[in-house]
Amino acid sequence: MTPPDEIVTPPPVTGWQDRPADPPLREVFASIAVRTSGPGWRRMLAFFGPGYLVAVGYMDPGNWATSLAGGSGFGYQLLSVTLLSSLMAILLQALAIRLGIATGRDLAQASRDSYPRPVALVLWGLAELAICATDLAEVIGTAIGLQLLFGIPLVAGVALTAADVLVILLLQNLGFRWLEAFVFSLIIVIAGCFAVQIGLAKPELAAVLAGLVPSTAIISDDKMLPIALGILGATVMPHNLYLHSAVVQTRRIGGSVPEKREAIGFATLDSTLALGLALLVNASILILAAATFHTSGHTEVAEIQDAHKLLAPILGSSGAATLFALALIACGLNSTITATLAGQVVMEGFLNIRLRPWLRRLVTRAIAILPALLVTIWAGPSATARLLILSQIVLSLQLPFAVIPLITLTASRSRMGELIAPRWLSSLAALIAVVIVLLNIQLIAITVRGG
Repeated sequence: MTPPDEIVTPPPVTGWQDRPADPPLREVFASIAVRTSGPGWRRMLAFFGPGYLVAVGYMDPGNWATSLAGGSGFGYQLLSVTLLSSLMAILLQALAIRLGIATGRDLAQASRDSYPRPVALVLWGLAELAICATDLAEVIGTAIGLQLLFGIPLVAGVALTAADVLVILLLQNLGFRWLEAFVFSLIIVIAGCFAVQIGLAKPELAAVLAGLVPSTAIISDDKMLPIALGILGATVMPHNLYLHSAVVQTRRIGGSVPEKREAIGFATLDSTLALGLALLVNASILILAAATFHTSGHTEVAEIQDAHKLLAPILGSSGAATLFALALIACGLNSTITATLAGQVVMEGFLNIRLRPWLRRLVTRAIAILPALLVTIWAGPSATARLLILSQIVLSLQLPFAVIPLITLTASRSRMGELIAPRWLSSLAALIAVVIVLLNIQLIAITVRGG
């Protein structure tokens, strides 16, 4: 790993108001060598990893709550929302990759250097709110998993999740590749657990395929839309846009346009494959809920604890409930690790704060975990599902404030130079932003009229 004092500040890009940006995640910036010769597949392997760090945010406990509620309440109808949300995520993460590699800035740094300070501070506050909402879901989900598998009280489980800071420091001291490998290993555990459970549930293939077709009822139904927006907020997560634009810069790529263009291509392929795996996991949660709970008449299963309790008798296997809890712990642990890194990126990028890595992570972790601890103590285990779904709706409402700056920055030739986003890509991203804003307006309207 390249020592921090040997890191060279990235060269400036025309069109920025301030000095060249400091390297994001300085202690691991450009720490992974990239092949400059040999077969394309060998060069491509060096870029595989960041996509999986981001993908875990798309299968966190917040997804579980919204997918369980959607599958148990509406069967397979919301599978189309899961699919469309994942396609949106793939496109938006591609823009985050392009911004990071082309400019040497993550989204937080780019926003700080592009907008007036009051605007940048508002964006920072909203980004911190999104990370708190994310961590609320991940911390509570991990605590629930520990309670289900080991009988650890919920509040104690929340406190234990703070240990992820130690995991990050240990793995990064070994090298950033070790952190990526750890996260990828847990993803394989999660996917394996759900593969077994889906096999036991035996969902109807025709119903699953029908659920992939969007329905107008999703927008018109006042009960279905909040769950659909929760799925959207749990899938297209604002903090992942900040994180991805930073972690792609752990690769030591050249400064020429062809080298950067190749890096963007390889990193986008990594992201697409990783998010495709996340789509399978998210769809599996909803399919499992539809095939087990909805078809058996349990149409209001939103609490993760209730789902765990019902799985064994419905599927006729006690192992199904154990696999469910194990996958939940793996999802929560993975997601808290990446959310902590995202908190570091957001704080450093917007505020230009330089602290020691362990202190910085402790600060960013405390900002997120203290609200989760207080809310858990106040609400108790009976309100965890409502808290998880609410956290995902908060993410959906905050999403435009990360997506719109990303789109405008990557569509600016003065910021991106020759690596400006293609017009078709910017147009699709703008359409996604409009859809998100309109859905959020609809949600606010439902809330106002008491839906």
